[in-house]
Amino acid sequence: MVQCKTLPNGVRIVTEEMAHVHSTSIGIWINAGSRNETAKENGIAHFIEHMLFKGTDTMNAQDIAVRFDRFGGHVNAFTSKEYTCFYTKVLERHAEEAVRLLTDMFFRSAFLEEEIERERQVIIEEIRMVEDTADDVVHDLLDVAAFGDHSIGRPILGTEASINSFTREDLLNFMEREYRPENIVISIAGRINEQLLAVIEEAFFHHKRGERKTCDSAPTLIQPKHLIRKKAVEQAHLCLGFQGVPLVEDNIYASVLYNHLLGGGMSSRLFQEIREQKALAYSVYSYHTSYQDTGLLTVYAGTATHRLDESYHAIIDTVKKFAVTDEITATDVEDAKAHVLGSTVLSLESPSSRMNRNGRNELAIGSHQTLDELSDRIESVTHNQVKLFAESVYNSPIALSLISQEGKAPS
Repeated sequence: MVQCKTLPNGVRIVTEEMAHVHSTSIGIWINAGSRNETAKENGIAHFIEHMLFKGTDTMNAQDIAVRFDRFGGHVNAFTSKEYTCFYTKVLERHAEEAVRLLTDMFFRSAFLEEEIERERQVIIEEIRMVEDTADDVVHDLLDVAAFGDHSIGRPILGTEASINSFTREDLLNFMEREYRPENIVISIAGRINEQLLAVIEEAFFHHKRGERKTCDSAPTLIQPKHLIRKKAVEQAHLCLGFQGVPLVEDNIYASVLYNHLLGGGMSSRLFQEIREQKALAYSVYSYHTSYQDTGLLTVYAGTATHRLDESYHAIIDTVKKFAVTDEITATDVEDAKAHVLGSTVLSLESPSSRMNRNGRNELAIGSHQTLDELSDRIESVTHNQVKLFAESVYNSPIALSLISQEGKAPS
């Protein structure tokens, strides 16, 4: 059972005991990601994520790596559009020491000028690596096409220009502004004891409360914009973006079932139609991304340049069939429910997955469903609700991004 405790300064501690395992997963979640950045700050949240591994007042970067390696455990971090997470997974007997290391990184990172300059170059190489991977960067382009100048449309990594502009003061100012206690959730899953919780509470109890800052509201509807890049690539990489739903929308589970049927697996219509029947693509899939107040349904296909038009129309035809014909049957919806429930339960068998789920839920919606409650919500979705969502997708404006040799939009 998930339990929550809020410290006097607003830091939330979310725990889920898993007595049958021997490990503990701990994550420090901050409700701050690239969405919290100004245009000038684009990429700064991710830059800070890197810097917390570059040394503290008592340890250098190598010391941090050696001490975590000594546990036989794992430590890492990631930045998303709406949050940042620093996490570790270790055996129970090492959990207290791992927390002390993680909190030392969190509160006492040195941000040495020489380390900032080194990491600046590392991140620029990371940006260049993504730019060389067309089937990755085309998704970033779709965000720009769909959300325009809004911060949610900007790349998490930032740009070379923005990364080169950041000073030590910029990094520290962003942390002071966004890493406030009311924006922080500590998520713990696995083997948990009272002493571990005491260490965590002591570390975060004195973190100063700041003034609350809210993100800009995202556009209600995505923009029907096309972003096309001409590049010497072997395939045409195509993304189409349709209006999705926010995290707390009533029909969030209808969108999950729809996505599974459209392009969420090998049995999906897009996979069967575009890959298996027409052999237009090796990789074709869809996914739904929900944010606090908007969502985006993405379809991706990598195809030969001379078959781009055919692939584009095959995708649109499949979306149309879902909306205006009986392509989605009641049996399809029941099968999708079984798949979603099964994959969800299987995905939550490890402490790491429970820690991630609880951290995201606490930050995003401030509540936690049991698996039985989740099952009831999914089972309650009707065939008609999925069909209505299919109609909303078909009637949505369509954002498009494309990387190809010719750099020409499908016609």
